[in-house]
Amino acid sequence: MRSTGIFRRIDSLGRFVLPKELRKSLDIQQNDYLQIFLEGDEIVLRKSQLSCVLCGGTDDLADYRDKKICRKCLAELSRIK
Repeated sequence: MRSTGIFRRIDSLGRFVLPKELRKSLDIQQNDYLQIFLEGDEIVLRKSQLSCVLCGGTDDLADYRDKKICRKCLAELSRIK
């Protein structure tokens, strides 16, 4: 894991600001979701996807290579030769 040299203070509600440079480099937009989990004693943030990358649907999602794809789009992709 590489250090960015960026430090942020946590406010009284437990919030902090993710710097614009990081949001831009990771393509994190307003209203995107971040997944928060622990690895040992470290907090890890990962951009989370809650809809199909192809059609934007939110029903019946499957994971494929770290992306969410709905079963309908998967079926359509399987017919492509």
